[in-house]
Amino acid sequence: MADTVASWLATRTPTPPAALGSRLRALLGDDADAPADRAAGACLAAGERVLRRLLDEGCSARTAALDLLAADALVTYAFEAAASDASTLDALSEQSMASIAALAERRP
Repeated sequence: MADTVASWLATRTPTPPAALGSRLRALLGDDADAPADRAAGACLAAGERVLRRLLDEGCSARTAALDLLAADALVTYAFEAAASDASTLDALSEQSMASIAALAERRP
């Protein structure tokens, strides 16, 4: 059984391509070492951080592609982690919908 968010992420199948996997771990930052039972929150927070940064930067260049894929993967992994405990899935859904929508609302 995985004991950290990073080790939980390493057990996901299919395994992401090496560049994406490395980017996911980098974007998780210190949360990669958090206990595995915090994977849903850690992945969602990291996905929101990268999405916020990309929106702030305009993310129109091809160089943003890896981070766009990583944001998508992190949010997907957040829901995968939350699905293991159905009691948290509704709350995570509401939280993520509100926080991601708020990122779009603050755009001009």
